[in-house]
Amino acid sequence: MAKITGVTCIRTRKNGTWTIVKVTTDQDGLYGLGSATDLFNPEAVVQIVEQLLGPLLIGREAANIEDLWQLMHHSGYWRSGALLNTAIGGIDMALWDIKGKEAGLPVYQLLGGAARSAVACYGHAGGEDIAELKEDVARFIEEGYTVLRVQMGGYGGGGFIGADRANVPRGADTGGHVFDEHLYVNAIPAMFESLRVAFGDDIQFTHDVHEHLSPIQAVRLARRLEPYGLFFLEDVLPPDQIGWYRQLRQQSATPQAVGELFANPQEWVPLISERLIDFIRVRVSKAGGISACRKIAALAEAFGVRTAWQEGGENDPVNQAAAVHLDMAIWNFGIQEVNHFRPEELAAFPGHIERVGGYLYPSSKPGLGIDIDETLAAALTGEGWSRHSYHSPYRLDRKADGTIVRP
Repeated sequence: MAKITGVTCIRTRKNGTWTIVKVTTDQDGLYGLGSATDLFNPEAVVQIVEQLLGPLLIGREAANIEDLWQLMHHSGYWRSGALLNTAIGGIDMALWDIKGKEAGLPVYQLLGGAARSAVACYGHAGGEDIAELKEDVARFIEEGYTVLRVQMGGYGGGGFIGADRANVPRGADTGGHVFDEHLYVNAIPAMFESLRVAFGDDIQFTHDVHEHLSPIQAVRLARRLEPYGLFFLEDVLPPDQIGWYRQLRQQSATPQAVGELFANPQEWVPLISERLIDFIRVRVSKAGGISACRKIAALAEAFGVRTAWQEGGENDPVNQAAAVHLDMAIWNFGIQEVNHFRPEELAAFPGHIERVGGYLYPSSKPGLGIDIDETLAAALTGEGWSRHSYHSPYRLDRKADGTIVRP
């Protein structure tokens, strides 16, 4: 059996926003890749991988994935945090990649085999106003999508107003525009009314609230959206307020999807076991990798909840590959968020997931089927990039009085 000889991180994409884990073994040419991307704290994840977890694994058998996962999970004593999970998730994906290569099988075959022919995905349609949004929806429909996420002006769009038009007190820090949840809760039902008139009932829509609302306004929005038959309403509440999903379920039949910010089982277990949500949306790397997510999927199946693993525009092709292999193998798959990459980015990751219309297709090669051209990957970072000067905090919205809106 192959033994681990090295665990390193490769920073790539412009400004080094992607972090790829590479696990090497004592077998000539046998290595695995995983995703440990964290847009806001990339170097912190690198240090966890290379200073804490990597040295633990050197000399151990790569095939013992479950034991290695448990070893890593408890190695820092404090556990189930987003950064540690991301580091574990990247290594875990790489170990599954190695196991698939040793077996000569794609990872989804190791997880039980194909439960479907391809993985349905949804596109991200958007526009600054309803006219632009309709144009984008029409474009995605022409490409073959049957499920679309629709946003008008980005996250919170429909609820923003210029600071010059808002009742802003002296000295308030608004960043030039403010978020008004009353305006938003009125604008989004009107948006869906217009979309249904234009496109009918055959196309299915999702919408991402991105946790911009207070709990009672979230309940109001979910109720008002019932007539428009959403595929799901995404992240209508933040992790801090998941207890409100009980009231939400009692008062609305709008399907709920949540989990983009989840990293701890205490967040998703009650929502699944009490049947308070319809789709679980954790990111594969943030939950701790393939090993963790196949357990989440099994729990969700028992309670009638489907998966919709989170991707996001800043995510990388390796995490997408891991998500699609899970999607292929689990019965209670629901939908997969899709990423769009530039040609030069795809060139750096041969064997990447193929998208045709509204479906994703994994490579038939062993493991995750994806590789990395390290020369091309290094070129993606751009000239003058330094891993030590990186600073990219999440941009926060504010209300008229300057209060931060929690994502």
